[in-house]
Order: sequence, then structure tokens, then C-alpha cells
Amino acid sequence: MKLVDMTICEFSDEVDSKSPAPGGGSVSALAANIGVGLSRMMAHLSFGKQKYESLDKSIRVEFLNRFNQLSDIRQELVDLIDKDTESFNEFMKAIKLPKNTKEQINYRNNAIQDATLFSIDIPFKTAKKSLKALNIIDYILEYGNQNTITDLGVGVLMLYTGVEGAVLNVKGNLKLLENQELKEYYNKECQSILNQAILIKDSILSTIHNKL
Repeated sequence: MKLVDMTICEFSDEVDSKSPAPGGGSVSALAANIGVGLSRMMAHLSFGKQKYESLDKSIRVEFLNRFNQLSDIRQELVDLIDKDTESFNEFMKAIKLPKNTKEQINYRNNAIQDATLFSIDIPFKTAKKSLKALNIIDYILEYGNQNTITDLGVGVLMLYTGVEGAVLNVKGNLKLLENQELKEYYNKECQSILNQAILIKDSILSTIHNKL
């Protein structure tokens, strides 16, 4: 069964088990997915309201555009929930390959490196998608239904969890990557993503706290 087809209790029980996957990577993608959902909730509860409908048309067009962008990101994050666990399973398959001959050792080493890169790329995508969503929702906060700003605030926290949780998984897997150039690239990009996410999170949450 795919993780995304499980009930909340089933998924939670699977995490709380001896199985090493789903782990932090899949949970980070799920957290970000929920964060996007909460951000879109604010938009859903804005449409049709007098205050929203009285906004300039250009604002409403941009608001709807961002609402739709968040929908695309949310679906991409859904896919990454299972992809992260899939990447772990691929890595374990590579580890278990035979290593009795020189040819087998070389094949196994190459398979491990390929699987390692896969296990890095998936959470890296989660971090990027989460940051992309964070960059979009300031507009939702500004023009959306202000009665739901606390929901959006929780959404921001969930998206930030998606960013930093995914970055932690990338860094954890980088130690197995032999390509130093790629290792430096991912380290640099992850730090940049994390720094941007912190600034956005702090800015939006500060705005929300000041509105309460």
C-alpha cells in the first residue's frame, strides 16, 4: 500500500514501528503538504467574501494564480512522500547486492552511489518545493481572510518543517556520496534554502503575531 493511501492512524503507526521507512524524509514531505493545505485553506475561505470580492481585479487575479501554484506544489509533495521511502528501499537493495567478485564489487559500489544520489535528490526536491510555497503565501496572508491567519501561521511552521527536515535528510545522506563536487553543490544549496526559509518564516510569523 502506498503511504498516501493510508489513514492518518495507519501512517502514524507505520512511522512508530521497527520499520526504518517511512522516516524523516517522508514525514517532512507530509508536513509540507499539510502546510500548503492550510495556506490554501485561507484562500478557500476568502473567495466569495465581500472584502475579497471588492479587491482590485489585478489583486484577485494574482491571488488566484498563487492559489493555483500552491495546488501544483501540494500535488508534487504528495508524490515525494512515497518517493522518499522508495529511495530508501532502493538504497537497501544496493547494499544487499553480492560482493564476492571484483565485478560484483564494482557493480555494487556504482549501485550504492546511484541510490545515494536518489536518496539525496528526493528530500532536496522536498526542501525546494517547501521553500517555493513559503515564497508564495505572503500574498495570501496580505489579502486573504484575516480570520484564518492562525491557520496560515501553522501552515508556515509546517512548511518550514518541510524545509529543514528535508535538508537534514539531504545532509545525512551526503556522507555516503563520493562525488565531492556534487557534495559541495548540495551543501551550498541546502544552506541557501534554509537561510531563505528562516527569513520568510520569521517575517510571516512576526506579521501574524502582530495582527493577533
